[in-house]
Amino acid sequence: MRRLIPFGVAAAVELVGVATDSTVLQWLAKPLLAPLLLLWLLRSGRRFDGFALGLVFATGGDVALLLPDGPAFLVGMGFFLGAQVSFIVTFTRHRRPPVPVVAGYLVLWALANVVLWGPLGELRLPVLGYSLALCLMAAAAAGVSARAAVGGAFFLVSDLLIGLDAAGTTLPGHGLLVMSTYITALLLLTTAWAAAGGPDAARRPDRRTDGGPAARADEPATP
Repeated sequence: MRRLIPFGVAAAVELVGVATDSTVLQWLAKPLLAPLLLLWLLRSGRRFDGFALGLVFATGGDVALLLPDGPAFLVGMGFFLGAQVSFIVTFTRHRRPPVPVVAGYLVLWALANVVLWGPLGELRLPVLGYSLALCLMAAAAAGVSARAAVGGAFFLVSDLLIGLDAAGTTLPGHGLLVMSTYITALLLLTTAWAAAGGPDAARRPDRRTDGGPAARADEPATP
């Protein structure tokens, strides 16, 4: 895990920047979060796939959300919509999520939008579409592994906090809550995907030559 140290440093700087309301620190650290995880993923032996593309979209979203409020918020939402769609396609190619999990997230999506519909005002329709993709991503992550499922849930919590803020409800420590859950989500999803063995691993039968588990040629290198 030594290769994740740069990500840990960037995450720490970002959280300090949020806690101290330092724009400089946030601009220095936040745009590096997803790229550092992407670099770690590729160095671990994974190819550039749909998940990696999702991290690229997340980078664009992170930069957009550093800009002043207004159109930048919708641009950032658009980038993160691209990230969620990329994750959904990649995760579902790996393995279909359990139907009860999908149903549970859809119920949560409906309830959240009913509660926030009035306060969101002009953001209702963009949030409706984005939150659907977000919930489907969290459900799809449950089909990858338990770690990915937790990562998807953290991503949902992070964006739900943003949605609450947009609707006029800001919790104490809002910024730190949003970023800490987001950082945790990215880390868990990325490391879970690296461990999953790629999009077709769940469909490949094990090949045994010596009675033991088959070694995969695309197994990620030890970090």
